[in-house]
Amino acid sequence: MSNILFVMTGARYWTLKNGHRHPTGYWAEEFVSPYRAFTEAGHHITVATPGGVVPAVDTMSLRASMAGSEETSLELEAVIEAAEELRRPAVLRDVRLDDYDAVFYPGGHGPMEDLAFDLDSGMVLRKALASGKPLGIVCHAPAGLLATRDEHGHTPFADYRVTGFTNDEEAAVGFADKAEWLMEDRVRDLPTQYSRGPAWEVYTVVDRNLYTGQNPASSGPVAVEMLKAL
Repeated sequence: MSNILFVMTGARYWTLKNGHRHPTGYWAEEFVSPYRAFTEAGHHITVATPGGVVPAVDTMSLRASMAGSEETSLELEAVIEAAEELRRPAVLRDVRLDDYDAVFYPGGHGPMEDLAFDLDSGMVLRKALASGKPLGIVCHAPAGLLATRDEHGHTPFADYRVTGFTNDEEAAVGFADKAEWLMEDRVRDLPTQYSRGPAWEVYTVVDRNLYTGQNPASSGPVAVEMLKAL
């Protein structure tokens, strides 16, 4: 049995360019699908957030229209309600990477608000990459890579092959023209070798020990790829 660290956003809103605080958090499927894959394989999950705050699910991700059906929405909600790990998160600053065999970052718009600027998360990402342990990052969570830059603007993720939520997917959900910045643009500029697949379809990229997924549908497949390494 492996110990897997889920680093999750503690944000409950995303500040748009007009100053509006849009309610958000983590995306349900991006927690639930990997959580199921890892726990059903016998692995142990620890959730960590900035400050140890209890992470909030983006309620939009529980709508039947977003989840795919009313039945799927209820299944997602049931897993979240039963996941005790969500109710007793570790303080991210206190996390010791040596205690874990893999690290996973679910997305949602929340990471655009906090993990993109959180130096503790940036340190976890840098150490996880250097360790060779499987590191999974999906959808909007690659925004966290921005916090891995040093005082000279350099990041160990430079030129890694990655994917993440696309600008046209952001446009499709109505936020591309409202956001202060777009994740795809910033992650490309790190620089990384960003690539993408068709909107909303499963698309994953593996480069050494880094596993990334483009969108919610890609979160489960990323976990499956990580399980092969574990």
